[in-house]
Amino acid sequence: MTDIFEAIQKTAKRIKKAIDVKDIGYSQQANASGETQLQLDIQCDMIIEEEFSKVASIHTIASEEKEKEMLLHKDGKYFIAYDPLDGSSLVDVNLSVGSIFGIYENAFGAKNMIASCYVIFGPRVEMVFAHNKTKLHLLQGESFEFVKEIRLNEKGKLNAPGGTQKNWPSYHKEMVDGLFAEGYRLRYSGGMVPDLHQILLKGGGLFSYPATSDVPSGKLRKLFEVFPFAFIYNTAGGEAIDGKVDLMELGYKHIHDTSPCFFGSKYEIARVKEVYARNA
Repeated sequence: MTDIFEAIQKTAKRIKKAIDVKDIGYSQQANASGETQLQLDIQCDMIIEEEFSKVASIHTIASEEKEKEMLLHKDGKYFIAYDPLDGSSLVDVNLSVGSIFGIYENAFGAKNMIASCYVIFGPRVEMVFAHNKTKLHLLQGESFEFVKEIRLNEKGKLNAPGGTQKNWPSYHKEMVDGLFAEGYRLRYSGGMVPDLHQILLKGGGLFSYPATSDVPSGKLRKLFEVFPFAFIYNTAGGEAIDGKVDLMELGYKHIHDTSPCFFGSKYEIARVKEVYARNA
């Protein structure tokens, strides 16, 4: 898997340069989820496809920006699902964004996931890679250097609630408000990668994106976003559920399938389970 790890590092350095250009305007295209694509989304997707096409061990790729999966090497064994630039609409206001990679063996699906990775582009470029452990790397010049292993505390202090509040179930709002009443601090940028990254590095908390009245099946995509972060959080000593069930026990219907999702330390996830067992 070293070749994949190195390919991701190459994409990160190229994407960093792409982000720095002045024009990131909208294209005339929409992605598979119906969202209008930025030129930057398309460019980052092409960068990753190009780098992965050089890695013989990669059988198939699936991108959040493409409608269908793509065969690269019929003799490869790894299937990689990725979001080229999650939160790309935040670039023009200079907030952090990221690339997410789920690495599966022989086929897509949570049960086949063997590693996961994301890169966050902010004041610094950092990469978190989870295999047997969850490890943080920092881009220094042209090389990523290992910084530390990441482990979550049993209980955190941060609360990152996603989705439009008017569309939340009432019991979800009560749970979120209850955490604030305990002294949790709001940390929500509208970018999945920076918000989950902050919870990881600050020791714990809760990121939630529930089923809502406008997206009852959840907004975030299983293969590209949900499963990769569930793997990372589980490996770091946290938990990840859909409200009741471990996210890594879920199947998927198609490559753009979605799910409600909650990521956090054990204390916060226990709170979610308690509330959702009573109400959902």
